Amino acid sequence: MYANDGFRELQRPECLHLLASAPVGRIVHTRHALPAVLPVNFSLDGDGAVVLRTSASSELVRAIDGAVVAFEADEMDAATRAGWSVVVTGAASVVTDAAEHERLTRSGPRSWVPAPREVFVRIEPELVTGRELVGGTLRPAAARWP
Repeated sequence: MYANDGFRELQRPECLHLLASAPVGRIVHTRHALPAVLPVNFSLDGDGAVVLRTSASSELVRAIDGAVVAFEADEMDAATRAGWSVVVTGAASVVTDAAEHERLTRSGPRSWVPAPREVFVRIEPELVTGRELVGGTLRPAAARWP
């Protein structure tokens, strides 16, 4: 992080706790050799991996399967000038194990736009970083974190 910029660096456990509270995040990947950002719903798996559920025929699956991607979620309050942002960076892969797919069907994210054939994509949390804006009037994220 950058020193003296009004933000506090969050530790990995804080990041994962905050990430689990967000209903929507953004996946950052490469599309036609350019950065692309797409909002998606998601869930966190037990090991902190980000899990997406999408159509098996989606352009997104073809773009990110086997690629290193970033995933970001945040909460901002413009009125109080407070909030946080968490970024998970890691390799994305389509879940191909049948038992894992079945488990995620029961406990993973629900698709907002169901498709006839859906897949789960797992983003391994190789790098987890977060920042909290400390200039606002909301309690710090650390105070909200158990």
